[in-house]
Amino acid sequence: MEIDLGILVSLVLIVGFLYRLLTKNNGYFHDKPIPSMAVKPLLGSTGPLTLKKYTFAGFVEYVYKKYPGTKVFGLFDNITPIFVVRDPELIKKITIKDFDHFIDHRQVFGNGDNDSPYVLFGKTLFAMTGQKWRDMRATLSPAFTGSKMRQMFELVIECCESVTQFQLNQSKNIQTVEVSEMYKRFSTDVIASCAFGVSLDSFRDPDNDFYRNGKQMMRFERFSVALRFFANQFFPKLVGKLGIDVIDREHNRYFSGLIMNAIRERNSKGIVRNDVINLLLQARAGLLKHQQEKEQHAEGFATALESDLGKVNSAFNMTDTEMIAQAFVFFLAGFETVSTSLMLATHDLVLHQDVQQKLFEEIQETEATLGGKKLNYETLQKMQYMDMVVSESLRMRPAAVLLDRVCVRDYVLDDGEGLKFTIDRGTAVWIPTQGIHMDPKFFPNPEKFDPERFSPENRQSIDPLTYLPFGLGPRNCIGSRFALMEIKAFLYYLLLNFKVVKNDKTPNPLNFRKGFTITAADEDVFVDLVKRQP
Repeated sequence: MEIDLGILVSLVLIVGFLYRLLTKNNGYFHDKPIPSMAVKPLLGSTGPLTLKKYTFAGFVEYVYKKYPGTKVFGLFDNITPIFVVRDPELIKKITIKDFDHFIDHRQVFGNGDNDSPYVLFGKTLFAMTGQKWRDMRATLSPAFTGSKMRQMFELVIECCESVTQFQLNQSKNIQTVEVSEMYKRFSTDVIASCAFGVSLDSFRDPDNDFYRNGKQMMRFERFSVALRFFANQFFPKLVGKLGIDVIDREHNRYFSGLIMNAIRERNSKGIVRNDVINLLLQARAGLLKHQQEKEQHAEGFATALESDLGKVNSAFNMTDTEMIAQAFVFFLAGFETVSTSLMLATHDLVLHQDVQQKLFEEIQETEATLGGKKLNYETLQKMQYMDMVVSESLRMRPAAVLLDRVCVRDYVLDDGEGLKFTIDRGTAVWIPTQGIHMDPKFFPNPEKFDPERFSPENRQSIDPLTYLPFGLGPRNCIGSRFALMEIKAFLYYLLLNFKVVKNDKTPNPLNFRKGFTITAADEDVFVDLVKRQP
């Protein structure tokens, strides 16, 4: 059989092009005075993660431990070179001192340049870049201060009371529950109420449209979503031009419709509700001003403090699509990460009954001071042991196992001790949070769940550059106060009404999903809720 010469030449050219595309960066670290991990075609250094041989947290720990004593090393995420910075002082330079060189996140999906209303992820605060991000951060920052959290606290408490009352109404004194599902439903109700202005009860109406659409949207392990992420790795400009988004159009239409309907109804009827939609409307109108917080860490040791950049008064002219995108962030951040953090904290308390008992005693003391009144935001923030428990749980398994930054202009990294080289514009940086949190140099006996690390006496010895559950610097998590409020409030009501104990179906240790995904259990997590006697 004869082979057409033109076809053969074309095939050779295509293969050559692909080979060049996949290997062009392989020698990137050769002229840098740092070690780098081995590279495999297409998979780079992250092949074990892509092939689901590691959990994301496990992989970050693995690479962190691979070069002990090394301040910086290199790896490849597929074909993208990444600098991994594991030294606290260099982390401070990148995230705080020289932040202007590292202002952006890596473009995981989309850059927000496409004006289509179906492209949402690139328009979120997380994905925005450059000056646009600066303006949006400054505009939104006043919406996430402690004073604004107080306004939304009542909505969170309503959800906490609804869930605990549902469980109390069950006939048995001891109930076996799957806590991952319970917390996803609770988080859904909180998100619906606080971010979308919708009152839900996902326990008494388990198949409601909001929960069903949200759960489907958050299934990022779907092949179609994985394919989109993969395409964005290699052809980001094409993906952007085609208007391809990580959020399916079906779910985009559903949730966007809820928000726009709520806005229209509020404008026509003059309705004011203390929720995210109201704060976004105020922010868009330039009506929110940043207020000075009374005390650093007054709302928890893990709270990500706002930088001066976020305290600049700004009136960013948000489009409807950009406003919808910020509400979507609540779902993306709250559905899986907050519910998983609650599940992990509950699992910790189940396995450490002494800690649970001490926390329950603090809850009892707090109830006595309230004198029959409802829990309020200020009282919750004063609960010292609650903060210690949550801080330790977030140390062991932070929701974000690494931080990422992109160098926006050439930067000379100099540790002052002989290590000096250039991080080139456009190159990404990883900060391995999970590895740092589990380093015995910073946290002795790191595998032990020990809330006493965060007691008032001991927390003074913790280097803030080594505890990063919500990030660091101007690009930290804007919603840390809300997340901590939600986690602590639910634990309060849960332990006030129930003792939580293990049963034969309680996994120990927990198994987590493997692959490039956020931390989540890979199995059902059953516990027993034992009603407390009056």
